Amino acid sequence: MEIKVCGMRELGNIQGLIWEVKPDWMGLIFYPKSPRYVTEDKAIDFNKVEVKKVGVFVNETEIEILRKVNLFELSAIQLHGSESAEFAERLSQNTEAEIWKVISVKEEIDWESLEGYLPFVDKFLFDTATAAHGGSGKKFDWSVLETYPFDKSFLLSGGLDEESAGEILNLNRQIPQLSGVDLNSKFEDAPGLKNIEKLKKFKQKLLSQEAI
Repeated sequence: MEIKVCGMRELGNIQGLIWEVKPDWMGLIFYPKSPRYVTEDKAIDFNKVEVKKVGVFVNETEIEILRKVNLFELSAIQLHGSESAEFAERLSQNTEAEIWKVISVKEEIDWESLEGYLPFVDKFLFDTATAAHGGSGKKFDWSVLETYPFDKSFLLSGGLDEESAGEILNLNRQIPQLSGVDLNSKFEDAPGLKNIEKLKKFKQKLLSQEAI
């Protein structure tokens, strides 16, 4: 199970995360309305840390996304708005970064509507639908994922906390395409400031139960 920690913003906090938690991915939010918004002056310091970075964008222009990919040396682009499959296709033609498409879940998912993304995205990410585009700390009903029809892997997000490890692994046993988790607000002391001990405990629980 891959671990992505999203909404990172403070260099000292990032260094602690990488040293003690060793996540697979670190998410940087480039949505100006987010309380975890990352400004461009952070790029020089953030590019010195050894972790794969995911840029989170909400209905941003292709030019601006590609500029941020280069500026922050992003390994993946997370499309968290209403971006179309055609938009994902254009991006895929102009970058080597992975492309992830977030699906905001309310009560059910129209799987047919996602088919157009399949050739152009590397992962889906399922999150709880909110007006603020994530960071709600609320879970959606995971049972809607039990009919997931594609081979493409996906990440699970939305209200995950320290006690979620067992449930996540149970879901992974039912749906092996579930390849990882996206952790954010439930592991924070303040927006953009993660509690390293909580993250370490979650990872330990995930690894120990994975081995069973």
